Amino acid sequence: MSVIKPNVDLHEATNAEGELISPILPDEVKNFLIDIDGTVCDDIPNEEPERMVTARVYPDALEKCNKWFDQGHIITFFTSRTEDHRKVTEEWLDKNGFKYHGLLMGKPRGGNYHWIDNHIVRATRYEGKFTDLVIENREIEVFRS
Repeated sequence: MSVIKPNVDLHEATNAEGELISPILPDEVKNFLIDIDGTVCDDIPNEEPERMVTARVYPDALEKCNKWFDQGHIITFFTSRTEDHRKVTEEWLDKNGFKYHGLLMGKPRGGNYHWIDNHIVRATRYEGKFTDLVIENREIEVFRS
């Protein structure tokens, strides 16, 4: 299995009262959570797991994901596939040469995700081509101050 423990030291963090809070990554390290079906390969529903074995890798997905891994970023695949699909998914990732640190199963299905977290969250919607990421200004929904 290609899961490799990240070689990144988390930085200690404190709140306004000086109490310890959850540690944070160094600013230069990204924590990539990457979907599988429809993002790095053919979009295959859980109801057709036999197709997961032969899913085609999307152009540039393997190259970009492995590039980010090699640059020291953390790569975790986060999929709506269930725990029943873990073995076939790990074997597919390994067979296709993906480098990664973790695999999270059971992401809610259906899209329209709204991630609420006390840490910075940046979302990038995959629209058919893996390229280097660029910075653009976009409208987002936020909590009122």
